[in-house]
Amino acid sequence: MTAKDPRTGPGTAREGRLHRLRGWGGVTGMAAACAVTASLTLLPLSHSGKDAFDAQGAGSGTAHAVQTRADDCTDPEASLEPGRAEGDAIKRIKDRGKLIAGVDQNSFQWGFRNPESGNLEGFDIDLVRAVAKDILGSPDKVIFRAIPTNQRIAALENDKVDVVVRTMTINCSRLDQVSFSTAYFQAGQQVLAAKEDATITGFNSSLAGKRVCTAEGSTAYEALEKESFGSVFKDEHDGSAADEDRLTVPNQLDCLVRLQMGEVDAVVTDNALAAGQAAQDPAVELKGAPFTTEYYGVATKKGADDLVSRVNEVLVDYRAGGTDSPWMISYRHWLADGLPGIKGPPAPKYRND
Repeated sequence: MTAKDPRTGPGTAREGRLHRLRGWGGVTGMAAACAVTASLTLLPLSHSGKDAFDAQGAGSGTAHAVQTRADDCTDPEASLEPGRAEGDAIKRIKDRGKLIAGVDQNSFQWGFRNPESGNLEGFDIDLVRAVAKDILGSPDKVIFRAIPTNQRIAALENDKVDVVVRTMTINCSRLDQVSFSTAYFQAGQQVLAAKEDATITGFNSSLAGKRVCTAEGSTAYEALEKESFGSVFKDEHDGSAADEDRLTVPNQLDCLVRLQMGEVDAVVTDNALAAGQAAQDPAVELKGAPFTTEYYGVATKKGADDLVSRVNEVLVDYRAGGTDSPWMISYRHWLADGLPGIKGPPAPKYRND
């Protein structure tokens, strides 16, 4: 059986050796997952109760104090002190009765739709529910909106979501566009490739001449822009309507599909995400060591300080309790098999201004 790339039409997909994608039910599930990520924009996934999604989205509100700017940023992980003060952002959420969260539905163990139950599950989903429970009294008072990697910031800027909890790395350049909570997970960029490909050994000169896939708007793409080692990682029409979406793709799961179809030789992504992909497909593996240290944070619209402080308050309780903390319980359930040995969440950093 030869699988076709759903984006290219009949008969145009490159033939390659297809591996069984365990987490999505084999080749058929793989193609369906690829089709979902290709067509997905800002789509409401599910919500509790009968309320329809508010056409006004999360609301523009009023931006107040602004988190550190990129041009004077020295410690991007430092966030606002925890607090329970209620401003415009918290009031909108309470008036609506639902938290609108931008998430992934295609990252195994982080944010994914369980193919048996149809429910959204994962480490990031657990955290969203903890925020909803704190603000609204119930973990079910959430509207989940699936957003591609390259639309995370736009979703906040355009008031489509209140928060983005989607393995989003905190960095200085993004602080010009959004605000972040304290870090809730430490990750690093790493190379994913077929186990049988001994020519690729990591993020190094072994990538020379190789086709490397990344998600648009990701820190992995930024890393390759700085040092590509002679790899091919840009589509000919990147940034235009004719973008081929082969090497640079809307969602990082698309890279796994490209790798399975033989259309790329390697993927560069967060090792936390790559571990989930390796769990889906035992024919791929992480190569070399992580070459960056990155921290995930909950993103909000820039200047939504009351919401940032409230999320940081939630994270204080979420980290508390040692091995019995909600963070550790979620880690053991979703991530420990693929990312063993993590003793706890990163310690929070707070701004002193």
